[in-house]
Amino acid sequence: MNLLLEVIANELIEAERSKRPVLPLTQRYTELNVTDAYQIQLEVIKKKRTEGRQVIGKKVGLTSVAMQKMLGVNEPDYGHLLDDMRVSDGATVKISDLVSPKVEAEIGFVLAQDLTGPNINYLDVLMATKYVVPTIEIIDSRIANWKIQLIDTVADNGSSAKVVVGNKLSRVDGLDLRSVGMVLYNNGELMATGSGAAALGHPAQAIAWLANKLHEFGIQLKAGELILSGALSGALTVKQWDTISAHFGSLGSVSVTFQ
Repeated sequence: MNLLLEVIANELIEAERSKRPVLPLTQRYTELNVTDAYQIQLEVIKKKRTEGRQVIGKKVGLTSVAMQKMLGVNEPDYGHLLDDMRVSDGATVKISDLVSPKVEAEIGFVLAQDLTGPNINYLDVLMATKYVVPTIEIIDSRIANWKIQLIDTVADNGSSAKVVVGNKLSRVDGLDLRSVGMVLYNNGELMATGSGAAALGHPAQAIAWLANKLHEFGIQLKAGELILSGALSGALTVKQWDTISAHFGSLGSVSVTFQ
């Protein structure tokens, strides 16, 4: 591990612990590239696992064309989900535990079989899926004021913080996940709508992209893991006392309150 990359990993861990964000990495370390950023992320996860955390899954980010254009990239990114990031449906999350939270509604996949790239397609994903579940990803940035470029968010674990997991488990047999609708509410007010097609045209296609991308780093998606397939609408900023609920039609709903 390059010494600079380890220094940055420690810096991001401390920013998360202290809730004091850091200045954008891309402003201070202009020599960093995307591969470096993934190595930083992997180092952060390695350090957390050493402290006793367990990886429970992965998340795909930047699946929408709009977000990719905003960051000037042409592919998604990914992050890791750890056991202390999982939140039960209807639970309360303290704003003080986060830096600058936003929420995204996503379809989560739980795998029945391992998926190993590089030649995975969306049909492989569907065949390997045990069930899908409604989720709300709570994203957060340890980079000050969300002034992020791709390298910043990749190094910062895909700007992930927590995932709220719904209770309804749905088999994918007979489901057209592209046309699954989503409505997102804040304190009962409609804030956004979307459909499964927002995630790279099909949520399973986003999972396939991830399996193939992870192959570059010698990592596979494992049976039992929860994989988030990407936001079905834009991210929504939240504040104290907000109650967020996401409804996915036949797939069920999920909610979280911020205190």
